[in-house]
Amino acid sequence: MAALIRALRSSSSSSYYTNYFIRRSLSTAASTTAPPLKSEPFTPFMDTKGKHVQWVFLGCPGVGKGTFASRLSTLLGVPHIATGDLVREELSASGPLSKQLTEIVNQGELVSDEIIISLLSKRLETGEAKGESGFILDGFPRTVRQAEILGDVTDIDLVVNLKLPERVLVEKCLGRRICSQCGKNFNVANINVKGENGNPDISMDPLLPPPQCVAKLITRSDDTEAIVRERLRVYYEKSQPVEEFYRSQGKLMEFNLPGGLPESWPKLLEALNLDEYEDKQSAAA
Repeated sequence: MAALIRALRSSSSSSYYTNYFIRRSLSTAASTTAPPLKSEPFTPFMDTKGKHVQWVFLGCPGVGKGTFASRLSTLLGVPHIATGDLVREELSASGPLSKQLTEIVNQGELVSDEIIISLLSKRLETGEAKGESGFILDGFPRTVRQAEILGDVTDIDLVVNLKLPERVLVEKCLGRRICSQCGKNFNVANINVKGENGNPDISMDPLLPPPQCVAKLITRSDDTEAIVRERLRVYYEKSQPVEEFYRSQGKLMEFNLPGGLPESWPKLLEALNLDEYEDKQSAAA
């Protein structure tokens, strides 16, 4: 972990706030779409405490990678590190970087490599001080450059690429709500999308709030249809090279979500060969 922190630091040409002033704009690299590969069920390499789990979760905004990564983090006993959460924490702080991040997020663009690397470096350093070992990364790496930095200092066991049709992603993002009091996330969208080209139908029930939260629900400022679609467009352009990077190493597992959490969670555990592991953990609890 210490080697990863040092590499992340050295990848940035200067300090955290200097990067903010240097990097004023974002670049997008167009790429061709590679056909998805079907992966064999993955055999996780871990000891009883999950210390050998070094996984990455990829997926479009709104696909639910944070939810699944968080659940697996609890199951396996390793930290779930979401760069989106790190950005939101910084957004809630005061200072020039917070203002710049607000502008980037509201425009549906991606945060620069330098800022993400600096935020992640700080988070890993804090975790190391607490004795954390292993991780599930959510939202990093999102560029080949970041993937190369990560690969220079640690071996990623598996990259899980969660997938949903774009029309489902848009509905999910537009249905997201946050309780302004307790901070919990909910979703009011009731999704029923007919499958096309031989693909199955996708149904997702809303995740409704308890009565005490109903009157306190708010919508994220960046969850408008125009911004959501722009965010997806930018993600597709940036993600294809990263997917190919890990696909060429035989580490990419494409997972098409069959529905909401109740339908998808057991299928994901099965694909990861963790269904029996969860049963054992539940029995031991």
